Amino acid sequence: MSAPRLDLAGIFPPIPTPFGPAGEILFDRLGENLARWDAEPMVGVVAGGSNGEFPLLSLEERVEVVRQVRRRTAAGRLVIAGSGMESTAATISLSRAMADAGADAVIVVTPSYYKARMTPAALIAHYTAVADRSALPLVIYNVPANTGVDLPAEVAIELSRHPNIAGIKDSGGDVVKLARMAAEAAEGFQVLAGSAGFFLPALAVGAVGVVAALANLAAAELNDLLLRFRSGDAEEARQIQARLVEANAAVTSRFGVPGLKCAMDLTGRYGGPPRLPLLRLGEAEVGQVRESLERSGIQLG
Repeated sequence: MSAPRLDLAGIFPPIPTPFGPAGEILFDRLGENLARWDAEPMVGVVAGGSNGEFPLLSLEERVEVVRQVRRRTAAGRLVIAGSGMESTAATISLSRAMADAGADAVIVVTPSYYKARMTPAALIAHYTAVADRSALPLVIYNVPANTGVDLPAEVAIELSRHPNIAGIKDSGGDVVKLARMAAEAAEGFQVLAGSAGFFLPALAVGAVGVVAALANLAAAELNDLLLRFRSGDAEEARQIQARLVEANAAVTSRFGVPGLKCAMDLTGRYGGPPRLPLLRLGEAEVGQVRESLERSGIQLG
């Protein structure tokens, strides 16, 4: 089954799932965050990625989060829903549920439990089967730091010919690989940087946008970088990129999801606690996140 390709050019935050002290999902807080994001320069949100703690949610919770995000997100903004599971059949089933919940597209992480057998042939078979049966366009999600599986450029290029595969979010940070995918993929296939830390280099080799944890609190800065790049103001774009590197590291590789939620709280959004087994940051770590945000010029709440 195929659907029209989406325009993925722009800024997407992979939004966190807000929890209360007992691990319950706080949909009112989700609504508050979405209302604030609706006023910021982004083309949509990703609900159900690594930063949404979706591996820690039940299937029912995953679908309900996406349903609530769609209901509470402004019309015209894309909602991309995480539907990747370990089995192909389960991924197809969850992708269908996300369509019913109102998502505009699904983003499917690489299966990884049997990572030694996730050969190029296996990955092509998996994504092809899901795309064939999905009512929504599919975005491939490559995040080797979490999965231990690094989807090869050749696989993305082969899959780019499928009419229902819209693009790839690649968080690996290999700019040469990004360049090859952008240059050799089928027309219309879109490459998204998977982190704000290499957004400008990714744009320079053909990426069209970014899905970045930092976009949850610095969408305006990332959009400014994008606009400067498009207008040919390379020096200003470079300065913005350099300024954001430290804050990006704090909410990704350094402190992960707890760091992002801490940064959300520090900038006037609702971050709250992560769900166990993830733990809140300690007092000293909170201070380090605060300092990183301040040095990056990100306004605290």
